[in-house]
Amino acid sequence: MFRPEFFLYLLTMAGVTYLIRMLPLVLIKEKIKNKYILSFLDYIPYTVLASMTVPAMFYATDIVPAAVGFAVAVLCGYLEQSLVKVAAFSCLGVLITELVIKYV
Repeated sequence: MFRPEFFLYLLTMAGVTYLIRMLPLVLIKEKIKNKYILSFLDYIPYTVLASMTVPAMFYATDIVPAAVGFAVAVLCGYLEQSLVKVAAFSCLGVLITELVIKYV
């Protein structure tokens, strides 16, 4: 089905995305020296990753396996494991929990 307003939405999203990426480059010309702003900017990638990943974990499966996978991921992260190990052990925790729930 063809919807003419789709192109308006597409152009709006493209414009907003472009502005978000272009404005900091144009407006901030010198190096940032403020230690508070730098520390804030250091945490942004982790915050964005967490805000996208955590809700997806709890909507992907039932609450108990999701909670177990989340707990395993937090524990592995606390123990400073690599990202691949955190993801693998978290998935393994969800799988084992789902199998236990299904067959016991």
